[in-house]
Parts: sequence; structure tokens; C-alpha cells
Amino acid sequence: MGNSALRAHVETAQKTGVFQLKDRGLTEFPSDLQKLTSNLRTIDLSNNKIESLPPLLIGKFTLLKSLSLNNNKLNILPDELCNLKKLDTLSLNNNHLRELPSTFGQLSALKTLSLSGNQLGALPPQLCSLRHLDVVDLSKNQIRSIPDIVGELQVIELNLNQNQISQISVKISCCPRLKVLRLEENCLELSMLPQSILSDSQICLLAVEGNLFEIKKLRELEGYDKYMERFTATKKKFA
Repeated sequence: MGNSALRAHVETAQKTGVFQLKDRGLTEFPSDLQKLTSNLRTIDLSNNKIESLPPLLIGKFTLLKSLSLNNNKLNILPDELCNLKKLDTLSLNNNHLRELPSTFGQLSALKTLSLSGNQLGALPPQLCSLRHLDVVDLSKNQIRSIPDIVGELQVIELNLNQNQISQISVKISCCPRLKVLRLEENCLELSMLPQSILSDSQICLLAVEGNLFEIKKLRELEGYDKYMERFTATKKKFA
């Protein structure tokens, strides 16, 4: 992309607070954005070929609320990303991420996190420090089990579809705000699904199609009637 075209985008972003440059074959994060660190609220660089984020620059966008880098080639995130104290939406679908920075729990304003289609092998424990997190999408990764720390998650919706999950800690029933749990197309046996999800949790939408059991068997479990009460009550609320 020519310099003049990039300059035009930068000038527009200076006025609007929004920098959007998708599908341009960019291989690196535009260094011209350092002129805009104090006024950008939205950056969308989806559908490019960016392999890394510049550590010294990325942490300077102090007003940034939304960052989208879907469909790039990121395999690591710098610690400096976690300086973005106003960031409430982070979309990193379809990259090559295997883990999150240890400082990720410092993104204290984060509400929506999308990490679908990466190479995460485990539920990132850093997510448990994020008190305002509402929605997390970890679908299409390589997660095999859900550990005890899941009970500390504050999310309302957790999407774990299309992973390799065969074990789930009973602590998932302790999540104080979890209403929607998506576990479609995993490797779950019915015996590995904690019964307390049905009888003792806040979950009112449990999606488990495409696992190693028939859905009708789920309906025979003790506690299923309690789950259906929550499901029906929620349905009525939104009807």
C-alpha cells in the first residue's frame, strides 16, 4: 500500500479516533500510528499478515477501547499490550497464539475477548483476574481439559466449542456469573460432565451437541429438571 494512502487513513483517524485498515496485506503494525497514540479509540487491522506487535508502540494507546487483529499471523503478544487500561474489546481470532502474556490479567477494563482459531493448549489462568470480563470465545483451539481455576472466572458466556476437551472440573459450577456454556464438538463422555452444572450452577444455556454421548442421555441425568427450569425462565425473560 502506498504511503499517500496510508497518510490519508492516518489523517482521517486523527479526526475520528478510528483507524481501520483491513485486507491490505500489511506485514507489520503501521509505525505511522505513533502520531495517534493519544487519540485513537479503535484500531482494526484484521485480515492482514502481521506477525508481531511493536512492544514500544502498542502500550502507548492509552485511550484505546477496541483492538481487532483477526486473521493475521501473530504468534506472541508483548507484555506492553497489557498497559491498555481502557481496552474493553480484544479480537484476535485466527492467529497462531499458543499462550497469553503473564501480565494479561492487568487488562482491567476488558469485557469481550475473542481468541477463536488459535493454538491455545489450556484455559489461560490470567483470565481469572479479569473482573469485568463478560464474554470469552476460546473455540477452535487445542484445549484438552478445564482445570479447577475455572471456578474463579467472572464471565457470563464461555465458548469452548471445537476443542479437544475430555475433562471438566466440578468447580465450573462455582462460576458466579456464568449463564452460557458452549462445549459443542469436543471429546466429552457423559460421565465426565459434572452433574452440578445441571443441579447447582447459574448456567441456563448448556450446548453440548457433537460430543461422545447422545443428548437424550443428558436428559436422564439427575438435576436436568433444575437446569430446564433455569433455561425456561431465561427464555421467557427474552421472549
